[in-house]
Amino acid sequence: MLSTIFFLILTVIIVPIVSFYFGTPLTDLQSYILSTMGISVSLVVGYCFLVGELSKNNSQVDKLWSVIPIYYVWHMTAMGDFHPRMVFMSILVTIWGIRLTYNFARRGAYQWKFWAGEEDYRWEVLRKRPGFNNRFVWMIFNLFFICAYQNVLIFLFTVPILTTLYTDAPISLSSVDYILGILFVVFVIIEFIADQQQYDFQTEKHRRIIAGEDLGEFKSGFVSTGLWGIVRHPNYTMEQAIWIIFYGFSVVSTGEWINWSMPGCLLLVVLFKGSSDFSESISAEKYPGYKEYQRRVPRFIPFTSFFKK
Repeated sequence: MLSTIFFLILTVIIVPIVSFYFGTPLTDLQSYILSTMGISVSLVVGYCFLVGELSKNNSQVDKLWSVIPIYYVWHMTAMGDFHPRMVFMSILVTIWGIRLTYNFARRGAYQWKFWAGEEDYRWEVLRKRPGFNNRFVWMIFNLFFICAYQNVLIFLFTVPILTTLYTDAPISLSSVDYILGILFVVFVIIEFIADQQQYDFQTEKHRRIIAGEDLGEFKSGFVSTGLWGIVRHPNYTMEQAIWIIFYGFSVVSTGEWINWSMPGCLLLVVLFKGSSDFSESISAEKYPGYKEYQRRVPRFIPFTSFFKK
């Protein structure tokens, strides 16, 4: 786990630097907006670290994950003089953010005591593991990975919106823009369905446990039907697809398949690989049938388990 974390932190430094040299160089306006937004990102990192340390709740980034990208894209859109494509992309991010915020809020993540609420269960597990059960080590981990890495990543997957500014004059949206927009919304809807299926399963499971009823089909402890019977992480799959589609707008803007705004979606894929590794190691220890589920159902890409047979 420790090696994975070091690798993730290293990638968030190296990948943006390397990508900076791909494609058309940034304009003065793009460089100015990036430097200005860097101040905002730094402030968010500092806020998450201080509040997390004081409250002993290290999920402060989770509370902002679905909210702060909305601010980032609209701030950049305003600085870009509300270019039509930037407005369109900001609306899409707002739709994504509202849905994800709703899903997070109904699990008790937000309270009047803004620093309180649900903490990611994985942090409690990780804090007890050798190497992380030292208070100083955990503080460093909280600063550089939980707060800095994740917040920088959140900003990076929104920056494709800036590639629109290679065109100074406002232009009409193309058919490709609308196709990407439709795909974006479809993936948001599928992600909503996946989260709803998991929510319904866990809610009914806990209701039966509290009521002392027979668990029946919920005895396995984890959802494995519906979209969860096609891939093990349909919500993660859609989240990655959403931001890859968002990067697609930069391809339309620049005419380049690889450009400097790629690190966000690329690093998100890397993060979800590491995150799902950790989550699944916990589930495999907790639920006897999870290893069989892993063998039978692919992680992210449907039907790929067929090729393993």
